[in-house]
Amino acid sequence: MTKSVLILFTAMIFNSVIPQKIPSVVSTVDLKRYMGMWYEIARLPNYFERKLKCASANYTLREDGRITVLNKGNYLTDPEKSTSVKGVAWIPDRNSPAKLKVQFFWPFSGNYWILYLDKEYHYVLVGDPSFKYLWILAREKKMDEQTYNMLLSKAVENGYDVKSIIRVEQDCE
Repeated sequence: MTKSVLILFTAMIFNSVIPQKIPSVVSTVDLKRYMGMWYEIARLPNYFERKLKCASANYTLREDGRITVLNKGNYLTDPEKSTSVKGVAWIPDRNSPAKLKVQFFWPFSGNYWILYLDKEYHYVLVGDPSFKYLWILAREKKMDEQTYNMLLSKAVENGYDVKSIIRVEQDCE
């Protein structure tokens, strides 16, 4: 009995210190090509978008090398009404250009990691190392099922639980 308790205790301690998988990111990002409008195809549920559909993000490169971020969305309950928030993004480490920081409210910032990026910059998988946030974004409002499923697979390979992923309606004008 004592040996079993010791093994269980050791396993619990060992498992608590094993680092959680860290998502892998793309090795290069051409920020000029990344700029422009991206439509949200899917996301993990999050507090700040819980009432929105037709979500999009528009990125604009600034003269100082930072990126202006303009996120928009329409309300699910009243699609004629929309909301937006403006923020700034930057690359804290030039050796990791796919690991950006985004700030909408000072002094808080979040991680914006580019996990997968289409060679033609048509679609992207974005997440964060806490595994709480994940987005599938595209240049068009719709995405074919094969591409969508491939991006979900990439997310799972990176350690994300996609069971609760939400397909975002993009039916607004």
